[in-house]
Amino acid sequence: MNHILLVISSPRREDSYSTKVATKLAGRLGSATPGATLSVRDLAREPLPHIGEDFVAGLATPAEHRSPEQHAEIGRSDAVVDELLAADIVIIASPMINFGVPSTLKAWIDHLARAGRTFRYTENGAEGLVRGKKVYLVEARGGIYSEGAMRAYNFQETYMRTALGFLGLDDIDVIAVEGVAFGAETAEKALADAHVRVDELTAQLA
Repeated sequence: MNHILLVISSPRREDSYSTKVATKLAGRLGSATPGATLSVRDLAREPLPHIGEDFVAGLATPAEHRSPEQHAEIGRSDAVVDELLAADIVIIASPMINFGVPSTLKAWIDHLARAGRTFRYTENGAEGLVRGKKVYLVEARGGIYSEGAMRAYNFQETYMRTALGFLGLDDIDVIAVEGVAFGAETAEKALADAHVRVDELTAQLA
C-alpha cells in the first residue's frame, strides 16, 4: 500500500498553479494504487516556526535534560520527520519567490534535516538516510527559468534537489509551470502543459 505525502506551500492557496497541479498528481497516483492513502501538509495555512534557540539547543541536549520549550521544538521536528519517513511518495508544490522557495518550505526542510535521523556523517562524508521514496517537485514560476538567460537564477529547483538529495531523496521528477506572469493566455498554456506532464508521468501506472 502506497502512502502519499502532499506538501503545498503557496500563499495563493486554491488559486495556486503549483497546488492545482500537485493536487491532480496526488489524485492520479492515489487512483493508480488501490488502498493508497494521502496526507497533506499545508505550509501556507499551518506554517512551521523558523528554527530558533530552543530548537538548536534541544538538538544538543539529551532528551532527559531538555527544557519544556526544547521538548516542544524537537517534538515538532520529530513529527515532521516521522511524516516523511511514513511516505512512499512525496509531492512538493511550491511557487518561486525571489528566485527561491517560500520561507515556509525552507522551514520544513530545516525541521527535516536531522543528523542521526535523516542523514549521518561517515568516513566518506554525509550520507542520506531517507531512501526508497519517489519525489515529485511541482514548481510554479512567473518567468521562464528552466532555460535561457534566467536559468542561472533558478535557485528554486537547485535548492530543492540539493537539500532533498542530501537526505537521500534523489529519485526526483520535476513538473514546471512557467511563465504564469506573462498574461492569462500564457498562464493557461503553462498550466495545460503541466497537466500533460502529469498525464505522461502517471500513464504507465494506470
